[in-house]
Amino acid sequence: MNTGAISMRYARALLMFANEAGVADQVYQEALTLRKSYRQVPELKTTMEKPVMTLENKRKVLQQAAGGRITPQMQKFFDLVLQEKREKYLVGINQAYIDLYRKQEKIRVGKLTTAVPIAPEEVERIRQIVVSHSGGTAEFVTKVDPKIEGGFIFEINTYRLNASVADQMRRIKQQFIEKNRRIV
Repeated sequence: MNTGAISMRYARALLMFANEAGVADQVYQEALTLRKSYRQVPELKTTMEKPVMTLENKRKVLQQAAGGRITPQMQKFFDLVLQEKREKYLVGINQAYIDLYRKQEKIRVGKLTTAVPIAPEEVERIRQIVVSHSGGTAEFVTKVDPKIEGGFIFEINTYRLNASVADQMRRIKQQFIEKNRRIV
């Protein structure tokens, strides 16, 4: 069976259900928390797939992984997934919901990598520039990577701007090698 089709079908249903109830943004936050829990605790996925674990215990685990107090819509969704024995698809369903919600709300996801930590005001300024040019909203993840030596790498959707010192040095080195090949 195609896991992508199953995940997308359930995610669309959850988005419709959440939109009808007017809580799609809250469910989105819960989905982000659940994704974070799955990433931080890799054993969560295998635990949820164990057939010996009771449905009630699985409900409690999912509720805690999604942030504790969750919307009734998310709780009903968990109940449906557990009832239909689709726990193994939950990671994919959750990610599909996040993607669908972002598309619906025109949320751009960006990543800013710098050599040293950057002030939150600068991140907000960059976010505002992206919002003004693309419409919708933007979410940013910042990362510090000393390997880039200076400058920054900015990624949003399929666009990537590499203005790092390491990349500039690599380009200069490549140009130098190319120039010297012509001389020999």
